[in-house]
Amino acid sequence: MMNNTLKNHLCKLPSGYVIVGKWHKHSYKIIKPLGKGANGVVYLAESPKGLVAVKLSDNSTAITSEVNVLKHFSKVQGVALGPSLLDVDDWFDPYGKKIVCFYVMEYIKGEDFLAFIQKRGKEWIVVLILQLLSDLEKLHQEGWVFGDLKPENLLVVGQAPKIRLLDVGGTTLKGRAIKEFTEFYDRGYWGMGSRKAEPSYDLFSVAMIMMNACYLKRFEKKGNGREQLMKMIDADETLRKYRKVLMRAIAGKYDHAREMHHELMAVVMDESSRTKTNSRANQSRKGAVQQRYQKRKKHSGILETALIVMFLLFMYVMYLYGELL
Repeated sequence: MMNNTLKNHLCKLPSGYVIVGKWHKHSYKIIKPLGKGANGVVYLAESPKGLVAVKLSDNSTAITSEVNVLKHFSKVQGVALGPSLLDVDDWFDPYGKKIVCFYVMEYIKGEDFLAFIQKRGKEWIVVLILQLLSDLEKLHQEGWVFGDLKPENLLVVGQAPKIRLLDVGGTTLKGRAIKEFTEFYDRGYWGMGSRKAEPSYDLFSVAMIMMNACYLKRFEKKGNGREQLMKMIDADETLRKYRKVLMRAIAGKYDHAREMHHELMAVVMDESSRTKTNSRANQSRKGAVQQRYQKRKKHSGILETALIVMFLLFMYVMYLYGELL
């Protein structure tokens, strides 16, 4: 944890303030704060190479741990499990008269997960969650658990929306106690399991993220956690579709993210199949109605033509009759 006095100061660095690394001498011009947590504050900053994210903290142990996680993730081929690490250094804070640790990451420009869902619609929840589960499977295979998994640590980037994980501060080696957590997404808070770092801990959080995305606000625990969550799932039309998967995740029945991904995908495919079947049936009904309408229209047209011909014939007969007179 950071020293409160220093934390308050570090959270209020003005725009334009320049941090210069003690060892590497790289400079970073503060633009605005991006977020803060128990172990530090993150700023958007300008560097000679472009925009970056800078995390400052007086907790050197926490910073070292996060840097090690980012270094490890960078070695995982073919997937971006977190932001790329660009620099690690110290900075002498003239206000606190103290050395402050910091590291620099790539700045990932994107949209907040919940804001994206609000704008695009609930049908995007499962699309992004399937992506998240794929990333978590790779993370778990590397021996880590994300821990503090919540919408604030998820960003949606790119024109073809892709989810990215942010803030590795809570990332914990499997088997250890979770380092950081947020109550709503913590199975311990809901009485649904321990805070041991294992894949099922993250998967409980995934289920809670889906619930948060549907209700768009967090709710407090009241009484039996399992029964309350079950009622909340049943009360929402979108969540009801994935009830079985969500309840298994909440109960800790999945040992691997790929299992939850597989079952969630099966529900999506089944839903898609039903939608296509209903669509074909509706088209068939519409086609039959259209055919009947076309037949009636055709018959109506023939009758109309016949009446016109008869009328013209009648008028011609009358004309001849008049000529004879």
